Amino acid sequence: MKVTLHPSKLKGIVPAVASKSFAHRAIIAASLADKETEIILNTTSQDIEATLQCIKALGADYIKNGTNVKIIPLKKAVENAVLDCGESGSTARFLLPVAAAVATKTFFTGHGRLPERPQKELADAIKSGGGNTDSDYLPMTVYGRLKCGTYEIAGDISSQYISGLMFALGCLEGTSEIKLKTPLESAPYVDITAQVLADFGIKIEKTGKGYIVQGGTYTSPSTYTVEGDWSNSAFWLIASRMGADIGVTGLNPDSLQGDMAVLTAAGKEVIDASQIPDLVPILAVYAASKKGRTEIINAGRLKIKESDRLHTVAESIKALGGDVQELPEGLVVNGTGRLRGGKVSGYGDHRIVMSMSIASLICDEAVEIEGAEAASKSYPNFFEDFKMLGGNIHVE
Repeated sequence: MKVTLHPSKLKGIVPAVASKSFAHRAIIAASLADKETEIILNTTSQDIEATLQCIKALGADYIKNGTNVKIIPLKKAVENAVLDCGESGSTARFLLPVAAAVATKTFFTGHGRLPERPQKELADAIKSGGGNTDSDYLPMTVYGRLKCGTYEIAGDISSQYISGLMFALGCLEGTSEIKLKTPLESAPYVDITAQVLADFGIKIEKTGKGYIVQGGTYTSPSTYTVEGDWSNSAFWLIASRMGADIGVTGLNPDSLQGDMAVLTAAGKEVIDASQIPDLVPILAVYAASKKGRTEIINAGRLKIKESDRLHTVAESIKALGGDVQELPEGLVVNGTGRLRGGKVSGYGDHRIVMSMSIASLICDEAVEIEGAEAASKSYPNFFEDFKMLGGNIHVE
């Protein structure tokens, strides 16, 4: 899909879409629970649908009621199940260890760039706990079963590894420990996992070295409401900083979501992305919208996202007439306050597509995005909302 966005002024109120981070976790926890759970969420996405399909393949089930979904928990895992994770790294990394805890043989596959994204640290942790894998990348077969014990894993490669282990160890009868070999990055995402697990009766204790997981029975709260998503709302919040008149409803001001830091990170001369990697594309656009130098540091992990985001952010902003320097672990944006406009690729990356759409607000000419359908990975109605706010869009 090709989208052409002409310079326009956005104005209006937009409801925050459901938090993808909370939705993934609530669905998985509900699939492991003692009884059915009604998940209340106002929107879905390709990634959330991937998690729903995977828990069903593993042996749980779900019933949709509009955008809400009733999860019917797993009674007995399907052996030799095939779990297609789509392009969702969260789905894969959360469920790889879960499968090793509840089944004896499960096959995982994925699409897009997901098969290129590393799983070695997680695979090694699974092997250390009594499971096994036949690869360090998808497609991958996971052989069970995990046992209670101590699991050591790096904290600076993917917080999703730690979250996945928490889900799996919560299924086991007994106490386990996750020891971090390196400092934890994207820590707020692990905090979200611990909160959701607590909501389903699994106790997580933070220690100086990592986490203690008290395994046992996931207990359903009967209903679980998914809060609004700060990550996807960040596009509208930054648009407001760039001159639009947009209000976003449905956001929790006390949220554990790390990306609510968008409110404080925007405008800093040096932005540390170690805890907020998903905000880098839109923060780079904001940096281009104001005059002066902005440096984004500690962002090396962006190279293994849906695209190499350090490269694709730099190339996209340069294609629109901006001045960006790509560094090994970050970016330097020399903002001029305006961009020219032009043609960019979506690079198969939802956050690139949405960020460059917001960039059109400060362009003198139209912005043309090839592969704009990638936005559906996390925000299927993004362009409908953009148009509802007054955006001048042509979709092919």
